[in-house]
Amino acid sequence: MLNFLHFIVTLVVILSCSLLNPTLIAQAASSSSIVYEQHIIHNPDGIGKYYMGREIAKVMGYTGAGWLERPRREGEEQPSKVVNILNLKPNDLVADIGAGTGYLSFRIAPLLTAGKVLAVDVQPEMLEIIELFKKEKNITNVEPVLATLTDSNLPPESVDLALMVDAYHELEYPQEVMQGIVKALKPGGRVVLVEYRGENPFILIKGLHKMTQKQVRKEMQAVGLVWRETKNLLPQQHLMVFEKPDSSDLLTR
Repeated sequence: MLNFLHFIVTLVVILSCSLLNPTLIAQAASSSSIVYEQHIIHNPDGIGKYYMGREIAKVMGYTGAGWLERPRREGEEQPSKVVNILNLKPNDLVADIGAGTGYLSFRIAPLLTAGKVLAVDVQPEMLEIIELFKKEKNITNVEPVLATLTDSNLPPESVDLALMVDAYHELEYPQEVMQGIVKALKPGGRVVLVEYRGENPFILIKGLHKMTQKQVRKEMQAVGLVWRETKNLLPQQHLMVFEKPDSSDLLTR
């Protein structure tokens, strides 16, 4: 009888703890480290899903396309400076991840006289807008690519540069997406992330739509990318450059 009562008390304690902290069930279910945690109580601007201590922000849907194309964007973010900083070669294959309306893709494409831009997005409506702009602008070297939440659908070891401008913080499965991007990069290929500076509380962007350099570097290191430099030449954003090590780099470590 005492053993039975002990069992009932233990069960009640476990159930009570799980209701207070739902992540405990997931932690008990596996001895390996947990990639994501789901919280019931969370920031209304986020999805309640946490990765490496960071809550993932809600995605800006295709209904926000007008904001991406706003005339004042050049003054606020200086995207032309981003394009110049990339040091692109004419034959590069560039993946614009979270391309949206193709705002950056169509500014990069003219520089790739022997290359092209893969404009990657999970929203078919955004890709339809890109197709429309392709015809209007008569630019042929921008190729829309429909991604999934976990895969950018890029060919292995084909990409010279993967660019994400104000997009990474919204990835619902950041680890899986970045692992796929690393596979898609050529040895020595680069990832460039542009994110509003999370260190600065005076930048008037919602908190979950900003990232600190420390957090970004931690998350990129987790998928095997090497930080090369951070350029703070933009008014409000970090521009962070990472690289996929080639085999010679690995051998010298």
